[in-house]
Amino acid sequence: MNHRMVIAGTGSGVGKTTLTIGLMAAFKKRGLTVQGFKCGPDYIDPSYHTAVTKRVSRNLDSWMLDRNTVLDIMTHGSKGADISIIEGVMGFFDGKDPKNNKGSTADISMITQSPVLLVVNCASMARSAAAIVKGFQMLAEGPNIVGVIANRVGSEGHFKIVKTAIEQECDIPVIGYLKRELDIKIPERHLGLVPSIERGELDPFFEKIGDLIEETVDLEQLLELSTAPVLPVPKIYSLFTQRKEKVVRIAVAKDAAFNFYYPENLELLQSLGAEIVYFSPLANESLPENSDGLYLGGGFPEEYAERLSHNKEVQHSIKTAIEKGLPTLAECGGFMYLTEAIETTSQEEFSMVGMIPGKVIMQHKLAALGYREITGENNNFLISGKEKARGHEFHYSTYHNKENKEQIRHAYVTKGMRGTKQEGCMMHNLVAGYTHFHFASCKTMVEKWINKCKTSKAILQR
Repeated sequence: MNHRMVIAGTGSGVGKTTLTIGLMAAFKKRGLTVQGFKCGPDYIDPSYHTAVTKRVSRNLDSWMLDRNTVLDIMTHGSKGADISIIEGVMGFFDGKDPKNNKGSTADISMITQSPVLLVVNCASMARSAAAIVKGFQMLAEGPNIVGVIANRVGSEGHFKIVKTAIEQECDIPVIGYLKRELDIKIPERHLGLVPSIERGELDPFFEKIGDLIEETVDLEQLLELSTAPVLPVPKIYSLFTQRKEKVVRIAVAKDAAFNFYYPENLELLQSLGAEIVYFSPLANESLPENSDGLYLGGGFPEEYAERLSHNKEVQHSIKTAIEKGLPTLAECGGFMYLTEAIETTSQEEFSMVGMIPGKVIMQHKLAALGYREITGENNNFLISGKEKARGHEFHYSTYHNKENKEQIRHAYVTKGMRGTKQEGCMMHNLVAGYTHFHFASCKTMVEKWINKCKTSKAILQR
């Protein structure tokens, strides 16, 4: 038997992340090895997990990825851990479609056969909390809700009332609470948050949450409730098995401005024959020598726009390499960096690489959010029009190219909740756009990229 637990919520904002981080910190303080996972496509919450557990947290997403791939990631990530803690997304049953559980936390809990701890906002209610829990128990038969955490209770007396009602009506234990007045609000997911996490600036905050959780949550009972069966071995080649020797070098931008990568994307590249070489555009590090490909991931280039604009050496090295045919994928922040300029919300404009005509303009509200199904346009070297990849879009900027519209060839077509549209930009051997791909949704992308790198390498060496 293994130990794992899904931390689910009745909705967004009920305290899932606070509780998850607190439990991770508390168990780690007790000497346990803790592994974090995050339901859905989010990049920031896994950064919290990684900072607390000192192990790379991974996304589990049953819409972007099939069942066996989810199990593969779960099994691989949990190796060597005493307990795995899986943070949910939105409300427990919220996913891609209001008519089913696809892509929801509930779906992940069933695929991974994991017990579920339900976090309930109990502010301004008593016995009614039991009705909420009972509703979650009755909506679907598959999930295994084994316990409850009462959040935002007014006092220990309030907690006892809620506990009595839920345990009587729902027949599951309420194993702890968080007080309403505790000063443990998670920092806003602001620009530049990930690098501040990586620098250790939030470590005292994480430790504080762990201490508070230890005071009001029965950790021993949670450990007992987290007992789960050994997961079946997925009937696929593991993403993490080295299948080919290293044949190409792919440069990956990695620093405070560019840090949104699914670990599996990089691991798939490595398993299929790519050596990963990291470099920092923010530190003005030129593209590494002998690079056969380039991956510019997402992040917050707008937060560092002024610094990036001064770094002409790296800009020149990237632009020159792409013009020569370097097979390149640029996602979201990477796409923004390759345009002529980024205009900030204060209307300051900073020059970028200038590979893609036009500029991006930051705005105060979300410009796009949601899952995307992606097919390639003609001559897209990564994905054809017959193949389908899945990914996610999340950004506050918009791309503007009114003067040079005829120069842009779209890279792919995306299908989302609001319909189908042409997206991105394609030129030379560059595929760029706002969408974040999950390579495990279409592994042929990786094979095509590596093959393109090999072909281009041979041409350039003539």
